[in-house]
Amino acid sequence: MRIVVAGIPGVGKTSVVTQTVEVARKSGLKVEHLVFGSVMMEEARRLGITDRDAIRNLPIVDQRELQTSAARKIAKVEADVLFVDTHLFIKSSEGYWPGLPGNALSTLSPTNLILVEASPKEIVARRTNDISRGRDLGTEKEVSDELSIARNMLCAAATLSGAPMMFVQNGDGCLNEAAMTITRGTGLKS
Repeated sequence: MRIVVAGIPGVGKTSVVTQTVEVARKSGLKVEHLVFGSVMMEEARRLGITDRDAIRNLPIVDQRELQTSAARKIAKVEADVLFVDTHLFIKSSEGYWPGLPGNALSTLSPTNLILVEASPKEIVARRTNDISRGRDLGTEKEVSDELSIARNMLCAAATLSGAPMMFVQNGDGCLNEAAMTITRGTGLKS
């Protein structure tokens, strides 16, 4: 299985994936978890980039090459279950750029597509409290628009890949519930 778990910054996607990986490993399966942006960063270091958040400010042609290189590297990972933690779009100076454009999506060949969501109010609060990254904070209206764009991107990715898609809520205090929704929805746990 190759499960792509996506969400906008501040939705708690990585926390949900980490919790889901713990549950999935209890089944005895070989489970791997890769963050698409971190794999891109490994590739970006060859270009002299040292800040992961700087990737989105690169020209689109450079971002596209990094995405393709990262997808190729991830596709070679052998595991019973591979969780790919990613964003469905990147806000750049040229507009919204797909986080998984067709060529990267085709290379990854996901079996499942999952979008982690939360309320705009929760996301704004999480972004405000996360000092570890150089994130755009955004207003609740802007976050609401981002959630809509993410849903549209997930629908497009499902259409292109043929993989089923699922929407999972990660409200405050609901991390375990979100992880269990994913494990049940993907058949990792009944």
